[in-house]
Amino acid sequence: MDHVAATAARYNRAHTEPGDIDMRITVINAHPDPDEQHYIAALCQSYGQGATEGGHEIRQIEVGRLAFDFIRNQQDWRDGEVPVDIREAQDAITWCEHLVLAYPLWLGTMPALTKGFLEQTFRQNFAFNSNNVADISARRLRGRSARIIVTMGMPALIYRWFYGAHSLRAVKRNILRFCGFGPVRTSIVGGVGGSAKHREAQLARMQQLGKAGR
Repeated sequence: MDHVAATAARYNRAHTEPGDIDMRITVINAHPDPDEQHYIAALCQSYGQGATEGGHEIRQIEVGRLAFDFIRNQQDWRDGEVPVDIREAQDAITWCEHLVLAYPLWLGTMPALTKGFLEQTFRQNFAFNSNNVADISARRLRGRSARIIVTMGMPALIYRWFYGAHSLRAVKRNILRFCGFGPVRTSIVGGVGGSAKHREAQLARMQQLGKAGR
């Protein structure tokens, strides 16, 4: 059983009943390290728990467990063979009505493996048909909403107001909105090395967002 299907089956057996599905949600844990002790994994788990409590159907992608290479040239990106794990991720994105993408901030931006996953997944002819930004019909993932979750050690306000949340804004505008997602909401989770009370509050927040399907 592939990584996406295995997670979906685990969530569905534990939390849902037939006929009790409200929204299809795909949660992407985009941390490069598959260790389940990472805070990103806990946030994704809390979101998934809330979503299934709210009657939603969940699929989860764990980027750190997928097998794929980095794209090194335009020909490979356009015409290269898509790795099996990436095809499964694309299927989960096509299936969903709401996408959640969670990653840690490393050196001011997303980790290299996270970027590599997005480059492999959001290819031309899957996510969009042309580079013409005015051609809305070319955005093949229209009709889906999204949420981006970014974790970091610094306070969220400093990242948002002093640094301009540049990495998050690039993902929101240049990838998700470009491919047709909307609305795209964001959650900046700062101070992850702080108190246990703060971390638990953020987990509870994710659970409520999941329950609401937002």
